[in-house]
Amino acid sequence: MDRATILSEASQAVTTDRAATHGAVEDNFSTLAAIWSVRLGVQVSAVQVAIMMVDLKTVRAWGNPSHHDNWIDVAGYAACGGEVAGRGEWGYV
Repeated sequence: MDRATILSEASQAVTTDRAATHGAVEDNFSTLAAIWSVRLGVQVSAVQVAIMMVDLKTVRAWGNPSHHDNWIDVAGYAACGGEVAGRGEWGYV
């Protein structure tokens, strides 16, 4: 799988496929931030959620680098996190 295909599939996933199934990523990141903040006892921001999701997919890619979904998801989470950060929605919940 080449880089253009990875980026194209990530774009498809974050703009249509998963958004239609799971709702707006911004809402999901904010909800996860609120839950993780309570569970961890420290404030977690929506942008930090995106970063930690990239970390999760990085660990999975480390263990199975030929599984393309990991690379697609890293690109997708990075794009979503960058968008949330660019909107100034990186504050703590």
